Amino acid sequence: MDEVPDTYVVPVRTTPGRQALIVRTGRLPQGQRVGLAFTDPERLIRAMGADQPWTRLCESALRSMLRPLGIDRIQVDPLLVAPPVRPEAPGAPIPQQPTAALAAARQE
Repeated sequence: MDEVPDTYVVPVRTTPGRQALIVRTGRLPQGQRVGLAFTDPERLIRAMGADQPWTRLCESALRSMLRPLGIDRIQVDPLLVAPPVRPEAPGAPIPQQPTAALAAARQE
């Protein structure tokens, strides 16, 4: 049986001009929004890239940040976090920065 970590490595983004971190969220292939959490920094880097900012949060803190967004599920150690799918003009460049759209996830 896997142990539940005391804290998770949680991807975040910053807000220009403010000293605030915003937790990144994703979507399952079925469309459901989820919180993202990783059991160690290496797993986050493999899924989102080395340039993804992160912070450590306990589960209750992460849940309290997700609750106002209507998110009650946390996806732990997703295998891939891909750029969002946007309806853009054909041939539009795909963003290189990983974002919060969850393309494939390990089902808990």
